[in-house]
Order: sequence, then C-alpha cells, then structure tokens
Amino acid sequence: MRTEREMLDLILNVAKSDERIRAVGMNGSRTNPNAPRDIFQDYDIVFVVTDIESFIQDPEWISVFGDRIIMQKPEEMKLIPPSMDGNYAYLMLFTDGNRIDLTLCPIEKKDHWNGGDRLAVVLLDKDRSLPRLAEPTDEEYRVRQPTAKLYADCCNEFWWVSTYVTKGLWRKEILYALDHLNIIRGMLVKMLEWQAGILTGFSVSTGKNGKYLKAYLPESSWDQLLGTYPKGSYEDGWRALFVMTDLFRSTAREVASKLGFAYPAEDDRRVTAYLERVQSLEAGASEIFGSDFTI
Repeated sequence: MRTEREMLDLILNVAKSDERIRAVGMNGSRTNPNAPRDIFQDYDIVFVVTDIESFIQDPEWISVFGDRIIMQKPEEMKLIPPSMDGNYAYLMLFTDGNRIDLTLCPIEKKDHWNGGDRLAVVLLDKDRSLPRLAEPTDEEYRVRQPTAKLYADCCNEFWWVSTYVTKGLWRKEILYALDHLNIIRGMLVKMLEWQAGILTGFSVSTGKNGKYLKAYLPESSWDQLLGTYPKGSYEDGWRALFVMTDLFRSTAREVASKLGFAYPAEDDRRVTAYLERVQSLEAGASEIFGSDFTI
C-alpha cells in the first residue's frame, strides 16, 4: 500500500505537470487533527482547474493515479441525482487499498473551492490566488446543544414513528418494520449525541454516522444501542423495539434534566401502552382496544 507521502507526492506531481491545474486543496479527515489515523482514510482532493471540460472529455487521464478496483463518477449518475454545482468528481478505489475522492473545481469558483468547510488546507497554489484559510478545525462538526424545540421534535418523531414499527411487526411486514426501526434509531442516536455533548461540554464530534459515539457514552448505553439491531426475525424485532424505547426514555430524561427541558412523559406512557397492546394482539384481531383496556 502506498504511503501517505507517496500518495501526496503523486497528487502534487500530477498537478504540477499539468498547466490546466492551478491549485490543489485537501479536506476531510486527513486534515482533522482529532480524527483517528488508519488505512481507510480517503484522500479528499480538489483540483482547481481551467477548461474543466477537457478533463471530462478525456476519461483516461485519471489512470495516472494507479490501477483501480472501482470508480464512481457522481455527475454521470441517474439513479442518485448529482448536485450539479459545476464541480466534477471521481471517486476512486485503487488495487493497493488507497482511495482518492478527487473533485475538479472550475477556476471561476476558486474563492469557494472548499465549500466553506473549515477542515481544509491548500497543498498547492500556482498563482497564489486562493483565499487564505484558518487552521483546520472540526468545530462545525461538533455536537451542538439543542434548543427546546429541537429536543421536543426529536421526542415526538421517536414516539410517533415507533407506532409504525409496531404495525409492521404485527402485520408480518418485516422490511417495513425494519425501515421504520432505522428511523427511530436515528432519533435515538441524536439523543445519545446530545448526551455525549453534555458529558463533554459540547466540545467533540461524534463523526459521520456517529462512528465515534462509543468513546463518549457510558458502556451500558453503548451495549443497549447495539441491542437495537435485530437479526431479522419478528421476535427479535419486538425485542429491539423495546430495548430502543427503554434507552431513549432514560437518555431523553437525562438530557431534559441537564438542559432544563420538559420530557413528554405522557406521550411516552400512552405510546408505550399502545406498543405493548399491539404486541399482545393475536393475528387476525379485528380491533386494538377492547372494552377492558384503558390507557
């Protein structure tokens, strides 16, 4: 596997030898002093170029970076619509395991080549025309303290969508149930991130998809979170749902206590009773609540 020095030398040499490439920038985890270093870190590179169309019309020019396992060109895709912001990207995974996400940025956009991302550094500026950047920081990616409204919305979304999970499990529609389980897990993770923010003074980033979250949570909370991933059976789906509601409840109550918010205890009580009632229903039942059931 080529080393970081070898990869950066290659990237810069390609740029130096091509007059159309006027500047090179890098962003992403390799510019973040707080990100763990490992073999899977991408090289998020931006070439500021003249005549961007000449690159696009020559699909072989990128072969200089090495033999590829696979490549994706987002601007050419129909299934996943591109952003169409004037840039053009090549996402490349090479046979030695390295990956470059290379974006061509038209020189007319040079003042905004990094899209405002503060995790960015200039590697080469032939014309000394790029704006001066501050030291890279992950500050904008850190967990932010929620407002009372954001907190209330998160709770509402969690308890509302949990009823969809129950419906899917009772109907034996496993894909529907699991999709909605993923939605409420997103709300749970958001609440756990706020808990992590409280514990760290809102000074850390939990990373994309919460990948660093484990480092900032009590071990018991992390273990419960892992328990919300079912194995594909309906029985395990029910188990995961109630593990999730238990963890959401305890975490949301703690966040509310620390931030001076009101936890929607009545929504919790009523919805939990509903979930438990639906779980107890026999297949083919014609109604949810009998005359002997009260919330």
